[in-house]
Amino acid sequence: MKKISVLNNRELSWLSFNERVLQEAEDKTVPLIERIKFLGIFSNNRDEFFRVRVAALKRAVKYPKKAEGIIGENPELLLNKIQKVVIEQQIKFENVYQNILKELGRNNIFIINEKHISIQQSVFIKKFFRENIMPSLFPIMLDNSSQFPYLKDRSGYLIVKLGSNIKTKKNKYSIIEVPTDNISRFVVLPKEKDKNFVILLDDVIRFCLEDVFNNFGHDYIEAYNIKLTRDAEIDIDNDLSKSFVEKISRGLKARKKGQPVRLVYDSEIAPDMLALIMKKIKLRKGDNLIPGGRYHNFKDFISFPNIGGTNLKYPPTPALKHPELPTSQSRPKDQPSFFKILKQKDVLLTFPYQSFDHIIDLLREASIDPKVQSIYITLYRVAKNSNVVLALINALKNGKQVIAVIELQARFDEEANIYWANKLQEEGAKVIYGVPGLKVHSKLFLISRKESGKIFNYGYLGTGNFNGDTARVYTDHSLLTADKRITDEIVKVFTFYLDNLKSGTFKHLLVSPFFMRKRIIQLIDTEIKNAINNKPASIFLKLNNLVDTQMINKFYEASAAGVKIKLIVRGMCSLVAGVKGVSENIEAIAIIDKFLEHSRVFVFYNGGNEKYYLSSADWMDRNFDQRSEVAVPIYDIALQKQLRSLLDILWLDNTKARILDSKQKNEYRPTNNKKKVRAQEEIYNFLKSTKNLKYN
Repeated sequence: MKKISVLNNRELSWLSFNERVLQEAEDKTVPLIERIKFLGIFSNNRDEFFRVRVAALKRAVKYPKKAEGIIGENPELLLNKIQKVVIEQQIKFENVYQNILKELGRNNIFIINEKHISIQQSVFIKKFFRENIMPSLFPIMLDNSSQFPYLKDRSGYLIVKLGSNIKTKKNKYSIIEVPTDNISRFVVLPKEKDKNFVILLDDVIRFCLEDVFNNFGHDYIEAYNIKLTRDAEIDIDNDLSKSFVEKISRGLKARKKGQPVRLVYDSEIAPDMLALIMKKIKLRKGDNLIPGGRYHNFKDFISFPNIGGTNLKYPPTPALKHPELPTSQSRPKDQPSFFKILKQKDVLLTFPYQSFDHIIDLLREASIDPKVQSIYITLYRVAKNSNVVLALINALKNGKQVIAVIELQARFDEEANIYWANKLQEEGAKVIYGVPGLKVHSKLFLISRKESGKIFNYGYLGTGNFNGDTARVYTDHSLLTADKRITDEIVKVFTFYLDNLKSGTFKHLLVSPFFMRKRIIQLIDTEIKNAINNKPASIFLKLNNLVDTQMINKFYEASAAGVKIKLIVRGMCSLVAGVKGVSENIEAIAIIDKFLEHSRVFVFYNGGNEKYYLSSADWMDRNFDQRSEVAVPIYDIALQKQLRSLLDILWLDNTKARILDSKQKNEYRPTNNKKKVRAQEEIYNFLKSTKNLKYN
């Protein structure tokens, strides 16, 4: 097959995705406090982009020819393109923030700084500073003899100048970390009549700098915000005397001292102060220097306090109970157990619309059920206070065998995973630290139960993590099943995790890195063959990211053959839809809304005998070739219909859906005078309206 070069660059596509997040902050139909949160999400996303993707490109600059073969263009030129887009987005970000400030004012919420403080407020602030902030402040003086302090990644700092009006007298400089680890970034001031006031921690410190430097003989003080972003890659050494946990722990310590990849600074900063910082941390003008506004670390704005009315936030959408599953809160005595229900039929759960508590309740029931022999589970990212892990510990205390496959290389969750691995080991669990050379990204558990002298297995396969926190905001699907065709193959997956030489063969599950790519190509080829023979042929795909060039070229081939392809891709999409002669039979949209679209669903028409799959895998090289991923078929016809209904609702969205094309302008899908459809609201109402129905 001839390769097609019509591709969106993945890094620029990612920036386009983050632009969609910024659009939500700009959208006046979004409640005001939610818009502020989207500013925080945009900022947090961009931080991670620089820590991971830009850092990787900076390393690649040393090997331009090799890198160009991998990424498709010169890394230095790509970094320049990224820099241009980032600065454009930063300007838009500042404009959106200023507009939000005005709208906050119209709602009697005022974010003030140290220059606009009343006498009453100054008394409150001074007292708050002395009691709560001063004990956490540790200014470091900068002079020629002292070593420049290490600046932590993702922390905010104030660079301070103690200035002199006498030309012969040297200015003094200091740097202060803004202590947001133990103090809220937002200080709510006493209300005045109907007006609410908030001041940022940064400005409280600025206001009280005289209290900090009262013995330094200066004439004036200036302070500006800066933030440094560092390379987040973990280098794992080859010391055979160390365990894998030790190597990861050592790599985490090294990550904290990663090379600088970006400096964001207040565009009003005095030139001498910026020059000092650049000199001390060895940055040059071309090294991703981003001029910004007065504040950085906008990720903190995700937690902006709602001190206005309830209309400033989205109305609550309480998680629904699944109509066929019991709950621990309201379980009638005659309610059958999870195991009896799953023996009769498969169950599809859709988060966050339906409650993740069902999973906790199932694990809790398994932990005390005398017939349950063992629980096998994969853990990639879990909640800070994980009820999933607590249920596993309870199972251990009740004499069950627990085998947990914990991926220590889950980026930014390594420390948490080491902590939970140790906890489980202390209680007697067998912990497996992934698979050498692969990341275990599958979302599985298997409960084995002895019934009438025989072992029966109950399985879970999902698109998202076993994380009760993210399950409240990420849209995901999970299948609960006792179908032997599926559970027997889940056993094979765990057998591989226990013994990496036993990769097994799979008829039902699509498992990477061994079979998934090949099987999906076969499914696409079936659609191509049917289209060539003038039979109906279509593919419907929902993903977070689509950047695998082999799969994209396969889709271009399918489009050319007449296969109708619908794509819902939240994040990066290198495929270019709607190009004449290449992809005119492909439509692609992205949806950004209240919840983070996270589920991965594959649907192939297959001559009318449709095949449905849920998966943990995006369509990226790494998911097919360097990760352990699983896609599970949905065999139950009723669940297929339900899943199709949910996909169709998403496809009809004309409120939060953006068109994905070569322009990457994120234009909203036109309504064409049709009824407005906001998919996430429609899905919640759909599942709510069927809450008393049985999916027969």
